[in-house]
Amino acid sequence: MPLHEKKRFALFLRTLYQQDWLVYAKPPFGGPEHVLHYLARYTHRVAISNHRLLSVSASEVGFRWKDYAHHSKQRTMTLASEEFLRRFVQHVLPRGFPRIRYFGWLANRRRAHMLPLCRTRLSQAPLADIPLITKPTLWKCPHCRGLMHLVERLTAAQLFFAEPKEACILDSS
Repeated sequence: MPLHEKKRFALFLRTLYQQDWLVYAKPPFGGPEHVLHYLARYTHRVAISNHRLLSVSASEVGFRWKDYAHHSKQRTMTLASEEFLRRFVQHVLPRGFPRIRYFGWLANRRRAHMLPLCRTRLSQAPLADIPLITKPTLWKCPHCRGLMHLVERLTAAQLFFAEPKEACILDSS
């Protein structure tokens, strides 16, 4: 059944919706804190932690690693600096790729609708809508301490890809 055709895909989904699904989920062994620590290790870690580095020179890097093929035995390895950097960079995400993605009911497309619904179901008060800027704020230039005026609002992406500007324009008023 070719699911790339819209009608056939809808028919396939309809058969799934007609079936009762049973979801079995049991509480985690270590409790919710254990789950958070487990997930944090994967979402907030770097390719290699500092405590595994044994030696670093201009030509070589020595480090510890676990040999899972031999009962997780600790081993050491020394690589040329270029090879170590080549392997390290393979673990760096390209610019703009998030490390954590949200699917399902917390996906970006549905979050604005689902979070208030979740708060209602949990009998929690809705968050107050706080505008980003409620009144004009007077900012001072970090370079010259002169008064800054809002000229343009930029998105995070525009700020990320913008070239840094060194000069500041003094307010003549």
